[in-house]
Amino acid sequence: MITPFQEDGQVDYNALGMVIDHIIDGGVEYLVSLGTTGESATLSNDERKKVWAFTAGVVNGRVGLMAGIGGNNTLEVVEQINQFYTTGYDAILSASPHYNKPTQEGIYQHYKALSKASPLPLVLYNVPSRTGSNINADTIVRLARDFKNIIGIKEAGGNFDQINQVMRDKPADFMMISGDDPVTLPMVALGGVGVISVVGNTLPRQTSDMVRLCLAGDFKAAQKIHSELIDFTRLMFVEGSPAGTKTAMKHLGICGDTLRLPLVQVSSVTAAKIVKETAKLVPHLKRRSPHLSA
Repeated sequence: MITPFQEDGQVDYNALGMVIDHIIDGGVEYLVSLGTTGESATLSNDERKKVWAFTAGVVNGRVGLMAGIGGNNTLEVVEQINQFYTTGYDAILSASPHYNKPTQEGIYQHYKALSKASPLPLVLYNVPSRTGSNINADTIVRLARDFKNIIGIKEAGGNFDQINQVMRDKPADFMMISGDDPVTLPMVALGGVGVISVVGNTLPRQTSDMVRLCLAGDFKAAQKIHSELIDFTRLMFVEGSPAGTKTAMKHLGICGDTLRLPLVQVSSVTAAKIVKETAKLVPHLKRRSPHLSA
């Protein structure tokens, strides 16, 4: 999920409640609070705790809920997990350490430490374009086999040879989750179970319908939705995420498009394209009453 901000940069809890309801109303099965799309890197520890608590209160058990907790200092991430108030949450999503570029053994030991500390199941997150290093197939499978509370991976590496190897060698109950909207359909075709989506913020119904059709084996119908979303999906990333998504959500009247530096709003040219594509895909706007923050 995105994290809405007021124009002065403070977290907009009224809008966050609207975002949560919008996504749940669209038929998704779980939410991720403060992942990359939530601009988690720009929030303070206190802000993260408040967002997690508020989100759990609004969700109120209606769908599954996962918290994004990660970083490149293993001891600090372990401490964050130790301090995490788990009520309302079902799992933790944790990206591979960024910037340090650890070896595969370093990545393994990092997640081993998180596994021992976590009271909740863990989902790995492989996103080499952001972290600067890849969790290779052997390491993913090793982690999946060695730690029962490591239950899946959000895979955004785009390497289908690696995905094939993981799908072949992983434990049967280890979940492969797409972390990249454009390749969700082929990943589910290979045995993936769904997507942790950026597009699903704005278009939860289309996204969840497409995934369910894939899981049911109706790839012809899923392909139709996939094709309809191609231009919108491209626009969500053309000037960085979640700037595109916030532009679309502003058009829907759900939240503003303010981001925290170093992220900035999309250009006026891109914004006009996003508004046009959003209006085409969501022709009848439905305004929602905001939740009041505690």
